[in-house]
Amino acid sequence: MHDEVLTTSGQWRGRRSDDVAVFRGIRYAQADRFGPPRPTPLADSMFDATDRGPSAPQLPSRLEAIMGAPARYRQSPDCLRVTVTAPAGAEPGSRPVLVWLHGGAYLSGSGEWNLYDADHLVRQTDIVVVAVSYRVGAFGYLRAAGVSPGNLGLLDQITALEWVRDHITEFGGDPSRVTVAGQSAGAQSVVAMLGIERTRTLFDQVIIQSAPLGIAFHSPDQAQRVADVVLGELGTDPRETTDAEILDAQARAARRLAGRLGLNSAPPLRPVSGITPLPDEPEWRQKLIERAADLRVLIGTTADEMAAFYGPHPFFSALRRVPVIGKPLALIAQKAVQAKAFDKPTDQLADLLADAGAGVYRYRVGSLHPANPLGACHCIELPLLFGDGETWEHAPMVSPLTADEITAVGVRTREHWGQFVHTGEISGDWRMHRPGSRRLHSLP
Repeated sequence: MHDEVLTTSGQWRGRRSDDVAVFRGIRYAQADRFGPPRPTPLADSMFDATDRGPSAPQLPSRLEAIMGAPARYRQSPDCLRVTVTAPAGAEPGSRPVLVWLHGGAYLSGSGEWNLYDADHLVRQTDIVVVAVSYRVGAFGYLRAAGVSPGNLGLLDQITALEWVRDHITEFGGDPSRVTVAGQSAGAQSVVAMLGIERTRTLFDQVIIQSAPLGIAFHSPDQAQRVADVVLGELGTDPRETTDAEILDAQARAARRLAGRLGLNSAPPLRPVSGITPLPDEPEWRQKLIERAADLRVLIGTTADEMAAFYGPHPFFSALRRVPVIGKPLALIAQKAVQAKAFDKPTDQLADLLADAGAGVYRYRVGSLHPANPLGACHCIELPLLFGDGETWEHAPMVSPLTADEITAVGVRTREHWGQFVHTGEISGDWRMHRPGSRRLHSLP
């Protein structure tokens, strides 16, 4: 069964399944390589939005070892797409909207992946979900003089939010009730937007999941040094070569920048402060503070973030095999890096926002099963929100849960997220954060 929607940018035919309508692969913008996104012109004919759109050109994610691999879809530079999932038959402008920004270290990911299917979330919470795809890796975050301005992926995300403002009404969404959510690099992108004036009227609620806030945005000079390594590995003009050659050079550069043991897990390509649209740090902070009183925020981390990176790492695998002291030393290192990259900066941001007048809720996700050696690793909350049990049942991080158990364990988390999107509040034993408090609501 199909649903059809007419907007000012075109006509879309999606697919209805029971009480949910899904419109996939809608083009919200176009862009030349290393060029800014441009809104798409009006389409005269009906667009078939029943199939998944392309992912941005990318290499496999390093976290497939713990998440499992997404279903493989085609890749294309024509990747500036959104997938809209809505209650079937929703009246125009009647539902609050959740805009989702995927993670992937600014190197991988796509809103078109089955891992982010929102059918269960929409069915349970009666919201509209918009999953955004944006440029990643060198195509989205290379800052190289005379080649690429940088921050193109961030510009893509903002352009997608402007598309939501202009067109979501016809899909059933209310553009005045928008929550922007993201995980990992997507969450850090949400944080970046809080200090960008252009986004001020686009949303007033945010969900920040496992943002690596201890990894600062690059300065222009730092970004240029990374670009020099990438371009040195490429050895030719990146505007004239193939996507595959750029990705190969990017991978070689990442290995060089990670160090001899490969322990530097910071994304080599990431947003750049002081480059459009992201202000330099002092101005960004001031803009965030000025905006805080109008914000509602849900922010949190998982209990064992770094297990996703260090658990499968050869160095730490070898260290854990050292008799007596190996496992304790590996755990100490893992927790120390987690505190620096995730926990302490998340505390600081929550305090800053609450002190400036934002309504802030905080959470911590624990392990889904005591027998899983990865514990509550980075990404563990994603199966609680998106996809279904069959999507995630082969992911090592959720073992040994069955498909039905995975679906069931996410019910409470989906309920909390949906309530926040609807009202900006969460009932029960959730409490608003007070600066200095370290009280966290435990999930799942």
